[in-house]
Amino acid sequence: MPYDESVPPTPRRRPPRAAAALAAVSLCLTAAGCGADADDGLSGRPAHPRPGGDGTSAAAPSGPAPDRTSAAPSGPSSKAADRPVSGPLSGKTVVIDPGHNPDNRLHTQEINRQVDVGTGRKECDTTGTSTDAGYAEARFTLDVSHRVRDLLRAQGAKVVLTQDGDRPYGPCVDERARIGNAAGADAVVSVHADGSAVGNRGFHVILPGLVRAGKADTSKIVEPSRDLGARIAGLFLRATGSAPSNYIGDKTGLDVRKDLGGLNLSTVPKVFIECGNMRDPKDAALLTSAGWRQKAAQGIADGISGYLKG
Repeated sequence: MPYDESVPPTPRRRPPRAAAALAAVSLCLTAAGCGADADDGLSGRPAHPRPGGDGTSAAAPSGPAPDRTSAAPSGPSSKAADRPVSGPLSGKTVVIDPGHNPDNRLHTQEINRQVDVGTGRKECDTTGTSTDAGYAEARFTLDVSHRVRDLLRAQGAKVVLTQDGDRPYGPCVDERARIGNAAGADAVVSVHADGSAVGNRGFHVILPGLVRAGKADTSKIVEPSRDLGARIAGLFLRATGSAPSNYIGDKTGLDVRKDLGGLNLSTVPKVFIECGNMRDPKDAALLTSAGWRQKAAQGIADGISGYLKG
């Protein structure tokens, strides 16, 4: 659920080249030798009601912990794991942006303050959504981000997290963009889960649209971000078996937006991924499975790796 999303979406037409991109992904998935560095293609807006249902930053409920019985550990790395390793991604810097913050719900005044996102002003951040059982999006995004980080570090990449549950709230959307910019990141991926209606299922990757307004100028990142997003979408599909969204992006798995500060203010290639809909019970069963989250992380990491290898 994009942290600077404040209005529900309106139906939109398929973005240019989306049909061709989807066909490219299907070809990749059926062709021999489609690996992590294959050129997968897919392209495009989520309905994001807050947990309170009124568009405000209501606190996410607490509830039973999700399944943690399988897949790799997702906690912060040890000092040994933080040491650079040699690998195919050596010399590359990746910023992973775990959407929201587990403690945003305790700092509603701070996260509700308006910040400049280039094309206007929006909330600093929001609490995100949750499953009906209370598994918060902010917990999901941190868990998946840890897994992606560990997979990329194993390939030699330098990985930076915009937050690691180590600050009282935020960071704000403009600061999230600045972190990626300051790192000179080769790629930035913001990890989210959606909060749409029951029956709305699947994942989608959000790409930056062309924006030149105020502090925002995405002209140099639109095309590389599309490449990054298409690769992630194709390999996320392959790793998880989850279908592209049935309610956003005309089933291409991609959506283009011009209203998100995290994308508008980025000067390096960046995309968001909505891994599924936490409000749909079938998607929620996947999102709360540690085994599925490891598959999701693998798909994201494979997409990033394929993009960085060219």
